[in-house]
Amino acid sequence: MTDQRDRPGIVLVTPAEIELSSFPDLLSRTLDAAPVACLRLALSTRDEGRLARAADSLREIAHARDIPLVIESHLLLVRRLGLDGVHLLDGARSVRRARKELGADAIVGALCGVSRHDGMTAGEIGADYVSFGPVGATALGDGRRAERDLFAWWSEMIEIPVVAEGGLDEDGIAALAPVADFFALGEEVWAHADPPARLAALHAAMA
Repeated sequence: MTDQRDRPGIVLVTPAEIELSSFPDLLSRTLDAAPVACLRLALSTRDEGRLARAADSLREIAHARDIPLVIESHLLLVRRLGLDGVHLLDGARSVRRARKELGADAIVGALCGVSRHDGMTAGEIGADYVSFGPVGATALGDGRRAERDLFAWWSEMIEIPVVAEGGLDEDGIAALAPVADFFALGEEVWAHADPPARLAALHAAMA
C-alpha cells in the first residue's frame, strides 16, 4: 500500500453489511470519485461463503483500478480468495504470524488503537503500516482517542506509514493531514446520502 501524491492517501473501508445486488455499482462510482490507495473488506459476517462472494465481486472492481484489496482479520482467507493482504485488529499480536503465513509481498496492516508501544512493536515485526484510532468522537471503544501528538511523533520518528481512522470529518482530516500518511474512511462515506460526493469532499479536505 503506497501513495505517491502530495496529500495523504485514502483507504476505503466497506460497510459491515453489503448487498451484492447493488453495492458493487455504488463502490465503482465511489472509487472513481477520488484517488483511493487501498480497499478494505470489513464485513461483520463470519460466513466464509458470504465473504468469498463479496471478495470475488469487489476484487474485480478494485483490481481493474489497480487498487489492492485487503480483508479485515481473516488472514487465512487472503490467499484462498486472491486478496492482497490483511488488516489486523489486535495490535501487534498477529503480525508475525500473518507475515509468516502470507509472505513478504502481502500487505499486513495493524490497528493499534492509541498505543504507541503496540504500533512500534507491529512495525518492528513486519507490519507494512500501522493504524491509530479513533481520532474523532465515537461511542465505540473505551472513549480514548488517538491524538494529533501521536501522529506528529510517529511521522517524525518512524518511517512506517501511519493511518488515521475513526470518527473523521473535514476538520479532523485537515488537522491530521500534515502528519498522517493515509486516512481510512468507512461510515464517514457510506452513511452519507451520496457516498461518491462525500468521498470527494473528504479528499478535498486533505489538501
